[in-house]
Amino acid sequence: MHQHLATIHWERGTQNFLKGQYSREHTWTFDGGITVAASSSPSVVPLPWSKAENVDPEEAFVAAISSCHMLTFLYLAAKQGFQCDSYHDSAVGTMAANERGSMWVNRVTLKPAIAWSGDKLPTPEELQHLHHHAHEECFIANSVRTEVVIE
Repeated sequence: MHQHLATIHWERGTQNFLKGQYSREHTWTFDGGITVAASSSPSVVPLPWSKAENVDPEEAFVAAISSCHMLTFLYLAAKQGFQCDSYHDSAVGTMAANERGSMWVNRVTLKPAIAWSGDKLPTPEELQHLHHHAHEECFIANSVRTEVVIE
């Protein structure tokens, strides 16, 4: 069994917590040592209580799905003998109310642009199969109920 660690840290300071007038800025520190500045999304908690330039959980969720799909896709492409030179994704997550009225990230759309080289290039059908297989094998996609679409 593998474990993946993240330490989340937040402090109130002198702000009025009980009136909701406190910063949502915090940090994520990962087991490799990197620390990321995080916050709630300004679309959820308005400024100045959020910090727009920090990563919010919803963005991180979208990035995790996109990153996992890409890493799985690259592994599978290499196993099939396809030389991938670059992979760029402009992933988009959308939120909606669920059956209880609670907001959730209900859909993540991946829009990969891939550059290939070499003598063996994937056909459109092989490319579609690679994406389908990558989605089936992606650890994150297997962990969520969000619809993941590849365009």
